[in-house]
Amino acid sequence: MRVKAIPAALLAAALLAVAGCGGHDSAGESGDDGAPTKAAQQAATADFGDLKKVCGPGDAKTASAQGVTADSIELGVFSDVGFTKKSEFVDAAKVFTSWCNAAGGINGRELAATTRDSKLMEVRQRMLEACKEDFALVGGGAALDALGVKDRLDCLLPDFPGQVSQIQNNGSDLQVEATGGSSYNGYAGYYDWLLKTAYPKSASAIGTIGGDAPVTKVINAQAQEGLQAAGAKIIYKDLYPAQGVSDWTPYAQSIKSKGVKGLIFNGDYVSLSKLEQVLTDIGYKLDWIDANSNAYGPAFIQLAGKSLDFQNNLADLGGVYPLEKAADNPATQQLVDLFKKYAPKAQVTLPAVRGFAAWLLFAKSAASCGDDLTRTCVYEAARKESAWTGGGLLAPVDLTKTDAPPSCFNIEKVTSKGWEPADFAPNQGAYRCDAPAYKFKGNYGKPLTLADVGKSMSDVK
Repeated sequence: MRVKAIPAALLAAALLAVAGCGGHDSAGESGDDGAPTKAAQQAATADFGDLKKVCGPGDAKTASAQGVTADSIELGVFSDVGFTKKSEFVDAAKVFTSWCNAAGGINGRELAATTRDSKLMEVRQRMLEACKEDFALVGGGAALDALGVKDRLDCLLPDFPGQVSQIQNNGSDLQVEATGGSSYNGYAGYYDWLLKTAYPKSASAIGTIGGDAPVTKVINAQAQEGLQAAGAKIIYKDLYPAQGVSDWTPYAQSIKSKGVKGLIFNGDYVSLSKLEQVLTDIGYKLDWIDANSNAYGPAFIQLAGKSLDFQNNLADLGGVYPLEKAADNPATQQLVDLFKKYAPKAQVTLPAVRGFAAWLLFAKSAASCGDDLTRTCVYEAARKESAWTGGGLLAPVDLTKTDAPPSCFNIEKVTSKGWEPADFAPNQGAYRCDAPAYKFKGNYGKPLTLADVGKSMSDVK
């Protein structure tokens, strides 16, 4: 994946998209002691997409690090599930660990994932717990993740997140995430396409609106800088209350009176659906609206209804293969099938794909360490991936670079009939991989390092 999704719970109750995550007991065929039988392990497919033998039996014998024994690996999965009630990361963790353990685990060690439910405001409490028990964090995310990054670095805990949110955590040390570098505009390719190719007449009349919360204000500021660098003239800037809006008419009227042609919406899709209904009711149609990837899924379609056939909604998936095209991509279809087997009531969502891809990265890296599974080994192994795709779930990304501009993106459009790829001229499969590099000039903060807590990689065992 190439672009940061806007975390859901950024605006407290108003923003709902940072998914709850977690890990629970593995599912599938098991013996009397709950462990997968030898027959089940042999029958399980340990390959995923183009990744071979991601999981499987082995002869691990040592307790090589905190959270690692000869039989198991203790992992933490951060989540705001107690606040958001969203289970995407929960589902991804359950599906991956069930599938992996059924195949024999990682070199014979079973994965045991524990939900670290941060409930929006309890990030530091959960991080301190993880520091005492977990080998690593995998496949999760918390909206206010900056609250825990200092403690994570202090206890030398590696992180393979499904999603990151705040500047202090985005690109922090001991973290491996398949996105572009934090100092670069992840939407540079998207904005370039919008303003120079698809809707050049809109460039002179761009608006931005987002939730009134500190984190989202930073996202808005970065969006405005990125848009202006791409040639946009911003004529409308607004914020809406984090607790929600009872009447979106004043906002819609303001957008209309200023003649906004292209709108960047940094907020929750529930609010966006209400705004678009009012815009449609007053007969004002923009050239385009960036619904952001939080809206990608059936819920936004159900809420926005027929207004989607009047307004032109787009979203950048940031290099994640479109779920509605799963049948055309073996890795995505395999993920859908695994969800049907291990979590049949769960919906496969964009956060779920990202979370599952993070699990794949951890598993491949950990497997390469063999019996001597240490934090240094698993982190350095992940950093050697120069063209990581999560088996085919994502556009390729070079993980050897900790801060580099993203090059690939893919754009979706939506009507009342569903989501589908926009006509954005992909040049590498489902993706377009010629995004310009733009490094932010504004001071938005920076990710924390081991040096910030008085440590270095030599302290990581």
